[in-house]
Amino acid sequence: MTDARSVLARLRHGLPLSQADMVWTAAALADGVLSDAQAGAFAMGVCTRGLEEPERVALTLAMRDSGKVLAWDVNGPVLDKHSTGGVGDCVSLLLAPALAACGAYVPMISGRGLGHTGGTLDKLEAIPGLVTQLDEARFHAVVAEVGCAIVGASADIAPADKRLYAVRDVTSTVDSLDLITASILSKKLAGGLEGLVLDVKVGSGAFMKDIGAARDLAQALVSTANAAGCKTTAVISDMSQPLAPSLGNALEVADVMRVLTGKPTGPLVELSAVLGGILLADAGLAEDVQAGADAVVEVLGDGRAADRFGQMIAAMGGPVHFVDNWQRFLPEANVMREISARQAGYVTAIDGEALGLAVVSMGGGRRVQADRIDPAVGLGQVVRLGQRVERGQPLAVVHAARPDAADRAAATVRAAITIHPEDAAKAPDLVHERIG
Repeated sequence: MTDARSVLARLRHGLPLSQADMVWTAAALADGVLSDAQAGAFAMGVCTRGLEEPERVALTLAMRDSGKVLAWDVNGPVLDKHSTGGVGDCVSLLLAPALAACGAYVPMISGRGLGHTGGTLDKLEAIPGLVTQLDEARFHAVVAEVGCAIVGASADIAPADKRLYAVRDVTSTVDSLDLITASILSKKLAGGLEGLVLDVKVGSGAFMKDIGAARDLAQALVSTANAAGCKTTAVISDMSQPLAPSLGNALEVADVMRVLTGKPTGPLVELSAVLGGILLADAGLAEDVQAGADAVVEVLGDGRAADRFGQMIAAMGGPVHFVDNWQRFLPEANVMREISARQAGYVTAIDGEALGLAVVSMGGGRRVQADRIDPAVGLGQVVRLGQRVERGQPLAVVHAARPDAADRAAATVRAAITIHPEDAAKAPDLVHERIG
């Protein structure tokens, strides 16, 4: 008979865990049968011993099946994207409506800010009136009508993961590759997907600073998701500098709107096209990846993606005419201050994590779960790697609620951006590798 003692004993002795063991463990996590001590022991056992791929797949599927698994009755493929997180990463806000405009359906279950990185839900909630917690019926209706919806996970989506994640946070087992993989994919696969693309970030603004670790995670995610029956590809993308020109919730929404209502150029568009091209090709909506990428750029430029985005905003409680008048709806900070360069030269390094933490310190993120976010604060017009700057030229613009907060952020910005008087460092490629 499977119980906590038998599962933990098998882990301790290095014996393989069966599908039945994983199903029992996930159910016990979700309904509270597994105590906190036992859940912590399970997490520590997985972290120290590791899982073989069949075990990791079984754990992922069991955690997915611990709650509601969505099913869709729509006239097109159900696709999604997940990013491991970085600074200035607002690709989801561009990609979801672009994919919808290309004939896909995108039920994107997203998260909030974590550590130094911003959260897609927090960015969306910078738009007045918009609600990201939709009940299942409304979620289905918005996806069916608009083609996309970006929402928070309901309490009955992968409840085993919610319990296990909380235990991992206090037992120093967060960085287990197996538990990260099961956590990410159990929630994504509960969305009833047919295709998934994963954006695994590496660099100073990402959680993973090392390309080897990023590659290991990407390979684990791809092999596990495909074994679980969801066609999945991963891209390892660069996060040695912010992806968008800005960091901060309202500021990043403004960057998205400039793309949707202007000319689709820059790193945000480039990465959206890469990820979208893969999804559209894998789903049969494009002849190949390049044709899919071209289709994404086309709908971003001709207004079709903007139209879908506007419909989604209105359907989720936001302003009906947000796309036409977005400047008047987004909140603005009380203090705006340019941070100027103290010497001339080339930008050779940017500490993205430090910039992200500066935004958190101004109230743009959470130190603890109960913190309230100020959507208006952040950093705008951040310089790029390899850029030539003159003495007195702005490195960034601080948007703060108070002068003292602006002062602290200014000091962090100057320390985070390295300028060399002569060496013109070349910015790294945006996409390092594709896996799967």
